[in-house]
Amino acid sequence: MAQPSSHMSKPNFMSKQKCKLAQILYSILWYNSIMITETIIKNTVKNHENTGDPKVRSDYGNTAAIVGICTNVILAITKLILGVLASSISIAADGINNLTDTTSSIITLVGFRLSRRPGDKEHPYGHARSEYIAGMVVSVLIVVVGIELFRSSFLKILNPAPLSTSPWIYVILVFSILLKLWQSRFYNKIATSINSVALAATATDSRNDVITTTAVLLAMVIYHFTKWNIDGYAGCFVAIFIMKSGYELIKDTSSPLLGEAPDSGLVKMIRGEILGFRGVLGVHDLVVHNYGPGQVFASIHVEVDSRESVMVSHELMDEIEKVFIEKHDIHITCHLDPVEVNNPKLDEVSRVINEEIQNWEGLRDPHDIRMVPGENHSNIIFDIVETPEANVDVSAATDAFSKRLKEIDPTYEVNIRFDPDYTRGN
Repeated sequence: MAQPSSHMSKPNFMSKQKCKLAQILYSILWYNSIMITETIIKNTVKNHENTGDPKVRSDYGNTAAIVGICTNVILAITKLILGVLASSISIAADGINNLTDTTSSIITLVGFRLSRRPGDKEHPYGHARSEYIAGMVVSVLIVVVGIELFRSSFLKILNPAPLSTSPWIYVILVFSILLKLWQSRFYNKIATSINSVALAATATDSRNDVITTTAVLLAMVIYHFTKWNIDGYAGCFVAIFIMKSGYELIKDTSSPLLGEAPDSGLVKMIRGEILGFRGVLGVHDLVVHNYGPGQVFASIHVEVDSRESVMVSHELMDEIEKVFIEKHDIHITCHLDPVEVNNPKLDEVSRVINEEIQNWEGLRDPHDIRMVPGENHSNIIFDIVETPEANVDVSAATDAFSKRLKEIDPTYEVNIRFDPDYTRGN
């Protein structure tokens, strides 16, 4: 029985050796891809560490676009020739997809260059949103190409033709997969470094190309061994995948153009930094406008002690605005809000308001709480933030707060302003 046991151990040993070899090859490819990416960036982008500089950012975009144009042209021409020689609609479709990627890279290049143009009479906030528009154009182009490829592939299903296979087809398709995998990581590296929506879309597109080319390769392998011609079906799969990714990219790239809510990290940074200034008691009503990468404008209400000199408080606002433009390149406008402190009656009113607001989902951050005494009654005036998801009956909420405050003093008259939340609850 010893001999069969020895014989059975060989396949297990060989499997382990193959797995180990595959891991080594993958590590080598991964390490080399990182080295190639870093080498390209270091040799084409001057001061590449300073990603906050608009010129450096533009150089990153130019590098990504030029690399994309060169690599995609090579892949497109090669696959289109292979598609004709092999009578394969899926290979030709993949080649047209690469040709579309070339056009996308050109559009991205133009978008980055336009985004560097300074503000003018018609566009005082600059042209940084050109990058978003470039990403949108790329996304729409992807969908259009996907629709056309689906039409051609469906016709191939109705009228199949024999395929021609050769070792070169497999070699080129595998090379294409590896190159697109590197492209995806290359674009993603730059997109992360400079926070680029357009390049993030391009990275996603390259990742999708890996999947579609793998499907084409699988179709050729199946035909080679079984003579089952699923070339048209593979082409339809490629087309559907392209259309789906294009649709998702349209949503992603259109969001900044439509005026999406600011990033939660940015909101927390702005609030935390301002609260760190001596003399600031609180902040509220933050509004952030994004006119493109590096073109952020904001406004915020800053609470200070009402007993402080107006000149001193105004100087504090100026200091905050100066720090934000110099340190974060954010154009922020601070509205001075004097707050009455050490007033027992107002403190009690604030306590009750903060207790009652816990009973209302979607309401938060009561602020600008003021008491205006009158001859027969006192007006209690304050603002409350209402989140987008809130479904609050304003009249019912006002009655509830009024009832609670009248328990303190029947002469209190409540006046509430419900403010929309422009920070997405952050």
